[in-house]
Amino acid sequence: MDPAMDWTSSDFKKVVVENVFLIDVRAPVEFASGAIPGALNLPLMDDQQRHRVGKCHKENGPEAAVKLGYKLVSGELKEERIKAWCDLLADHPDACLYCSRGGLRSKIAAAWIFEAAGKSVVRLEGGYKAFRNYLLDHLRPEWLSSRPIILGGRTGSGKTNLLARLENAVDLEKLAHHRGSSFGQFLTPQPGQADFENRLACALIKHEARGFSSLVLEDEGRHVGKRFLPKELSTYFASGSLVILETPLQERAHNTFAEYVLAAQAEYEAEYGQKNGRERWFAGMNLSVERIGKRLGASLLRQVKNLLEQAHEHQVRSGSAVLHRRWIEFLLREYYDPMYDYQIEKKNNSIVFSGDAAAVSAYLQARR
Repeated sequence: MDPAMDWTSSDFKKVVVENVFLIDVRAPVEFASGAIPGALNLPLMDDQQRHRVGKCHKENGPEAAVKLGYKLVSGELKEERIKAWCDLLADHPDACLYCSRGGLRSKIAAAWIFEAAGKSVVRLEGGYKAFRNYLLDHLRPEWLSSRPIILGGRTGSGKTNLLARLENAVDLEKLAHHRGSSFGQFLTPQPGQADFENRLACALIKHEARGFSSLVLEDEGRHVGKRFLPKELSTYFASGSLVILETPLQERAHNTFAEYVLAAQAEYEAEYGQKNGRERWFAGMNLSVERIGKRLGASLLRQVKNLLEQAHEHQVRSGSAVLHRRWIEFLLREYYDPMYDYQIEKKNNSIVFSGDAAAVSAYLQARR
């Protein structure tokens, strides 16, 4: 490949803001440990091939390792790799590609694409490592010009739904793929910590690029499930003014029932079938209740588990999930509401506004 046709770019902001399609040519194991959000993994070498080349490099040096790499990815396999890249580029002609450090693997992929299709593909300068450092740098509060506003409210208030309607919001739960409570895990796992950080950085970069004066976030604390925010960023977010979404208990119970029972059961049933899905969901709910057992205390724990079991047995017999509202409302009233009151008393933030969904939405829209 003519060096003049070997184009690289370090305009990482453009990649993020314009959602440039990315081809990750690293091995699957590297991709799984962390990738640029939205990238598609079409590797030059699979995990085993990468391992063999790495071992050869260690034992015999770089020249022998490169020679082995060309041998391992040759013939029909090489043609398959090229076809996969070219097929994707036909749909995304402006896509960029990257490897670990912007070195040999991305150069080889770009050269093979050029030889096969006559198309020059832009490579990300410095590869994933450089891009990852760029994203980590943008998790520092000094990069943010917008002021944080924290959206608080009791469990089940509908904060997540309200955030989804705000252009100037960043949904930490969505980025972490978790509902943010002891019952908040989805059937599919959370992203790894590196991927969560990468997603968060991209969301903040896009937010800043749009020039909003405020950044609305749900009142999460530092942890969202098993993922966590960098300490300095979490402290900055927590310094924001507090807006409270007020929602009656019955409505909160309805919201929680719809999300944690109806939607969650549908997810399990789609994966495992109706009977097995509901049983797995019920087992997961029991584990979630057990996780908060020490904070509930023996008496409340026993009452919640009894109500949960009664609701499950009723659903098995009748097909109706309606009794699940009983343990949900009980848990909201006896556990989550007192815990919320305690946490609000401890906060140093000033409550600048409170109201129902319509009022809070209007208030936040006016402060974009």
